[in-house]
Amino acid sequence: MRRIKVGVIGTGVISAIYLKNLTGMFDSIVEVKAVSDLVPELAQKRAEEYGIPHVYTVEELLADPEIEIVLNLTAPSAHAALNLQALHAGKHVYTEKPFALNREDADQVLNLAKEKNLLVGCAPDTFLGAGIQTCIKLINDGWIGTPYSASATIIMGNSTSGTHPNFRNFLKLGGDPIMDMGPYYLTALIALLGPVNRVTGSARQLHKEVVIQNPKSPAFGQSVPIEAPTNVSAVLDFDSGAVASFTAAKEAFGYSPRMEIYGTEGILYVPDPNFFGGTISIQFANGQTKEIPHSHPYAEEGRGMGVADMAYAIQSGRKNRASGQLARHVLDISLGIFEASEQGQHIKLESTTEKPTPIPMGLKYNTLDM
Repeated sequence: MRRIKVGVIGTGVISAIYLKNLTGMFDSIVEVKAVSDLVPELAQKRAEEYGIPHVYTVEELLADPEIEIVLNLTAPSAHAALNLQALHAGKHVYTEKPFALNREDADQVLNLAKEKNLLVGCAPDTFLGAGIQTCIKLINDGWIGTPYSASATIIMGNSTSGTHPNFRNFLKLGGDPIMDMGPYYLTALIALLGPVNRVTGSARQLHKEVVIQNPKSPAFGQSVPIEAPTNVSAVLDFDSGAVASFTAAKEAFGYSPRMEIYGTEGILYVPDPNFFGGTISIQFANGQTKEIPHSHPYAEEGRGMGVADMAYAIQSGRKNRASGQLARHVLDISLGIFEASEQGQHIKLESTTEKPTPIPMGLKYNTLDM
């Protein structure tokens, strides 16, 4: 297969791991031709670090006829608008999460992509890694019987350190626990159990502002407003009949992830969906717990895998796995949780999605198709 040329817009913190993997692990299927950023010096630095030949303006990047995929790594509030620009320029587009901040923007992107026969993809792609893919196979092979319930929790610290260059984004909608960390867990649950049809939940906010406590932060001592919920608990009803509880919070300290799938014949302990690998185990009906080895590759840090998968899909004609439709459903669930909290009732979801096709077993190194 030929290498698909990629242009990257947004060269902040997260771009480093994408560029490392796209110019290394997945360089047999993609070629990063150019990077762009509102701060040209930052784009130039990334280009030098990863051997990327061109530093473009956004307009130059979108106008380059050789670039087929635009990788959008900008701030959440800019995702939808830039995705539309890329599609209008005739490019396939893969964006960081969240897919959009409202359903209308998300639908505009999907409708334009359909009209132009272009692919749209969205992070997270961690569900393509060895951890979640092995869990999918275990469920499909009947190791835990019929899944009937699940529990997922992610507890993180708040942004009192102020050391991240864009820490204020984590205090707004898009950087809140549901929009920021929720996609890892919701996407994994969909990959494991299928689409969700109804949600309910409560969204709370302990504090209205945060005082930056790290003396190394330029904002040290400042009081910064918190503009989004920081403590959310939800119940998700799946088409399959399974029910899951989901809690996401950024209120205190530490990092505490947990995901379990309960079946009629066992309990599956799923690794943290924020990563590609991790320990997998099953507790059986006799009380014994067994650790399960990975059945699939890509247990290492593999961000960029969704872009590589899109490059394969462009050439083979299949659907890309970390798709816009999947991301739209994750957004619908997220917004539905907020609406359920505001309205005090269940929210019936209008969207749905297919379970992503599992990664084939027995792949050659650094490939995603047979």
